[in-house]
Amino acid sequence: MTSSYLFTGGRVLDAEAGVLRDGLDVLVTDDTIAAVGAGLSVPPQTTEIALGGRTVMPGLIDCHVHVVAETLDLWSNMTAPASLSALRSARVMNEALLRGFTTLRDLGGADHGLVRAVAEGIISGPRLVICGKGLTTTGGHADLRNRSDDRPGLFSDRLGSMGLIVDGVDNVRAACRTMIKEGAAFIKVMANGGVSSPNDPIHSIQYSRDEIAAMVEEADNAGLYVAAHVYTDKSIRRCVELGVHSLEHCNLIEPESARLAAQKGCIAVPTLVAYDALALEGEMLGLGAAEFAKIETVRSGGLRSLEIMRDAGLPMAFGSDLLGELRKYHCMEFEILAKVLTPAEIIRSATTVGAKLCRLEGQVGVIAQGAFADLLVLDGDPLSDISLLQGDGVHMPVIMNNGRFAKCTLH
Repeated sequence: MTSSYLFTGGRVLDAEAGVLRDGLDVLVTDDTIAAVGAGLSVPPQTTEIALGGRTVMPGLIDCHVHVVAETLDLWSNMTAPASLSALRSARVMNEALLRGFTTLRDLGGADHGLVRAVAEGIISGPRLVICGKGLTTTGGHADLRNRSDDRPGLFSDRLGSMGLIVDGVDNVRAACRTMIKEGAAFIKVMANGGVSSPNDPIHSIQYSRDEIAAMVEEADNAGLYVAAHVYTDKSIRRCVELGVHSLEHCNLIEPESARLAAQKGCIAVPTLVAYDALALEGEMLGLGAAEFAKIETVRSGGLRSLEIMRDAGLPMAFGSDLLGELRKYHCMEFEILAKVLTPAEIIRSATTVGAKLCRLEGQVGVIAQGAFADLLVLDGDPLSDISLLQGDGVHMPVIMNNGRFAKCTLH
């Protein structure tokens, strides 16, 4: 049965232009925005939703999440039965949807089953774009084994595992082909040290040039791209030179590398809230001096990195990278970004730039004819008050995902 809704009397946010447009109604038919304009012809039995001057904007896109990381105990995620991991992931995704995020790009863990579950309406959650498992060297960022743990692998056959240990060019090629066969929309590589891994300092460079070049070639052969976990300027520049397209985190980037990345058409995904959340909760979580030192290294460079990337013209997509119990800080990323970026720049990062990185341009991140019916109604103008995107959806009387209401308090 066809469903049809007409949103009237609102102001439509053009995210790319950074303006509100008056006098436009939005017609949704089934899962699609059927028309945007004045005096629209509507199907019979269309339900009208009067907005009373509120803002209609595209659903938000988070380009760096791990939906299988339901708890900060990453080994617990890995060893959980797949059925339990899937149900936990559904809860994580639904929480994100109720904050206004209608598309999520998963950077390690989620599988094609979760993608289908959303598409088929089995679970209520954002559209999901996946890479499969993140590829890591032995002892690399996704290798969570401590030094005395010689068990092979990372339970990578489990849904709750975020990584796959793979070394050597031929093995890397086989791993990429497996991820692509299993539904990956891009390949994820751990190319630098990390905060949550036990054996690798932040500055460590991971994977050889030949191994990363093989990943880039395999992705490109399939019409896809490689996303890299990177912090240091040396690692960022190396990945850019090798053809990596998506640069995750980038806290310690320098202007020359940012300009090169912009020239190469890369997109960066800063995730500053992850480090603020760890700094706030780290002591309670039992983090030691070594972990806090890592956190402070990347956290201290975060705001400077935003300035550098903005001034270099390097596009930035919105990302959070919050694991487990730290998800409660999801919307704080908007507050942190606002210390450097304008509301219009932040909104573009979470809509049109994110859509480009998800390879869903024109389908998400816009209020336009033919796009998916992912939209939010806000009690105000986010271009003048970005805090309307915070508060876990409290300022959003309507959240629509793929033509279905996740929330509607207007009648």
